[in-house]
Order: sequence, then C-alpha cells, then structure tokens
Amino acid sequence: MNQHQYGRIMAAIDDAHACDPRQDKASDTPYELAYARRMSEWLERVAPDADAELRIAARAQHFRRWESPREDYPMTRPGYHAWRTDLQKRQASLVAELLSEEGVTADEIGRISALILKQNIKTNPEMQALEDTIALAFLDHYVEAFAEEHDDDKLGRILARTWAKMSAHGHQLAGTLTFSPRLSRIMAEALPAAD
Repeated sequence: MNQHQYGRIMAAIDDAHACDPRQDKASDTPYELAYARRMSEWLERVAPDADAELRIAARAQHFRRWESPREDYPMTRPGYHAWRTDLQKRQASLVAELLSEEGVTADEIGRISALILKQNIKTNPEMQALEDTIALAFLDHYVEAFAEEHDDDKLGRILARTWAKMSAHGHQLAGTLTFSPRLSRIMAEALPAAD
C-alpha cells in the first residue's frame, strides 16, 4: 500500500474511534481513540521498523469495540471467551471492509485480518510484536484500574497469563514501568524471574 492509502486508513480508523461515547478519564478523549493512540505509541517502542500492515492492525485492535459490549454475553468464563472470539471476528471484518474501500490488496487485508484475529501467535514475529504491544499498553495504562476490581489471587493469575504471552523483549520493556506497591508485590509473587 502506498503512503497516501496508509494515511487515509489511519485517519478513518481514528474517525471511527472518535465516535466512542465513553471518555478516557486520563486523556479526556474518546476511550477507544485514546487506546488506539497508546497502542501506536507502544508499537513504536516494541517494533520501530513495523510495516504499514502491523501499524494498522495495532491501531485497529479495538475497532468500534464499544458497539459489542461485554454485557451482551453471559457473565461467565465461557461467555467471556465467546465475546472475545465474536469481537475479534467482527473487528477483523469491519476493518477488512474499510481496507477494501481504500483499495488495499487482498494479501494486505489478509495479513491485517490475521493480526487482528491473533492467528499464529507462536510462529509469526509480527503477531508476537502485536501481543507485546497489547500487553504493554495494558500494563502502562490500564492495569492499576483493573487491579481495583480483582482480588490478589485472580489478579496474579491474569498477570501471569499476560506475561506468558510476551517475548523477552516485551518483558524488558515492561521492566521500565512503575507500579503501585500492591501491584508490584503481586507481580513479584506471580511472575517468573526476569529473562
């Protein structure tokens, strides 16, 4: 894809995110627009040489997510997994439509869709970079508020699963972050020794 297409696509993704009725308290911008910008900022640190497809996938990771709220599914573990699966499929489909309208090739759309769908995590270096970016954006901007909603044991399990999905490079970048005393303690107890 050319630079002009790329610019139009990123602007269209941000225009969609700007329609999120929820506000991000820290930035006073629409919630998903703030999330998308944070994803791009972290991708720049994780993979500064990322190509346009990976940058688009990172920016569109939560594309129009608010339109499919968690509350529409049973508040159970299977309900959560069904919501996540349906959400990824929906987001990949909506982004594919946007890309098609911009004249992006089928191969490029396929690559971006696979990243949004989190396919081939263990074998695709781009997917690993995206997984690191997702985890680091969460740890940097969202984990403290998330921690307030969960007890220590559950939070430790969630953090351990998040950590296991990350690469050694992601772990190194996470080491640059600072956390509250409670979260630091839970992480020290739940996570393996540093790489």
